[in-house]
Amino acid sequence: MRIKTRLGIATAALGVTAIALTGCASGSGAATGDSTSTASTASGPAVDLSDVCPATVVVQTDWNPEADHGHLYQMLGPNPKIDASGKSVTGDLYANGKSTGVQLEVRAGGPAIGYSTVSSQMYQDKDITLGYVSTDEAVQFSDNLPTTAVFAENDQSPMVLMWDPSKYKDVDSIKSLGKALEKNDGVVRYFSGAAYMTYLEQSGNLPKSVLDGSYDGTPSKFVSAGGKDAQQGFATAEPYIYQNEVAAWGKKVDYSLISSTGWNPYPETMSVRSGDLEKLSPCLEKLVPVMQQADVDYFKDPTPTNDLIDQLVQQYNNGWTYDAQVGAFAVKQMKKLKVATDGDNAYVGDMDADRMTDFIAKAKPIFDASGGHVKADLTADDLYTNKFLDDKIGFGF
Repeated sequence: MRIKTRLGIATAALGVTAIALTGCASGSGAATGDSTSTASTASGPAVDLSDVCPATVVVQTDWNPEADHGHLYQMLGPNPKIDASGKSVTGDLYANGKSTGVQLEVRAGGPAIGYSTVSSQMYQDKDITLGYVSTDEAVQFSDNLPTTAVFAENDQSPMVLMWDPSKYKDVDSIKSLGKALEKNDGVVRYFSGAAYMTYLEQSGNLPKSVLDGSYDGTPSKFVSAGGKDAQQGFATAEPYIYQNEVAAWGKKVDYSLISSTGWNPYPETMSVRSGDLEKLSPCLEKLVPVMQQADVDYFKDPTPTNDLIDQLVQQYNNGWTYDAQVGAFAVKQMKKLKVATDGDNAYVGDMDADRMTDFIAKAKPIFDASGGHVKADLTADDLYTNKFLDDKIGFGF
């Protein structure tokens, strides 16, 4: 899940004075306002959603606005209204540069919802149409809070373990990192209770002796260890932030994707409550291709949407800092690392049954052992559907 892991950057921002983080600024925190950014500049045929979708399509995200969510903010038309106190933004839902006849409301997650899971938020508030639910979260709550993914904005999670390449010159994978840390009495810090870390230990990628669940979200322990220890992070943020905005570190970090070890959930899939899938199907048939195209359009020209994201961050003013440089870096990383990709076909957003089945087999025992709510006879078909995707819409990179 994204909640605890993304908490790291927020806490790092809150701890700015202790470690001389520089280069980011908070905004005015006004209650409401109009954005001056235009997030949608694409052109094409008009799409009418007014007869099949809710008057306002409400999307609950799992974190503060960031480039990783670019496709979503891309769908907002000109001058959306920002509710700074409610941590949401609402505007015309645009497709191909034109209004679809309905509104889009994007709600921030993380601190805005008390760090609760998106799944629980969706079941508490039935006004939410879609939510960001990663596959691991979907598996964990498949029995009591079932959700069905209809669009995977990204194919891989950008979550990583990172280390100092000047200290560990020969490390080129998480498994080799584990061996090097053990040899040098180093540890890898992470948020306690993370399911992926249980998998890394049980699969032999990391020895138990190097696991340290004391990560508090700030760079302080990583910096004070002087390169001896490793840490969790995101390839779309920390490599840039630590080199350019953490003055006490100020140099490169190396990293390896968690997904490279076989723990490979789809991150932040656009999902609905499973019981609402049939009712929402007429809407999703038209809306999902709009989301696909917005994803493609965002990567063609991310700057206007990133400017809107920055404006939202400033007005929400909750301790999260995110500047245009980090957003631009995130886009490059998503393409470079194939976080955003058409996968093994020519269109964006699909999910694979074999991959889902493999992940269930790895995740179910871990969640069962830790008090999860996994459906007893869970199958891949319970977690996703590709039926609303347009196989003609892809990145082409």
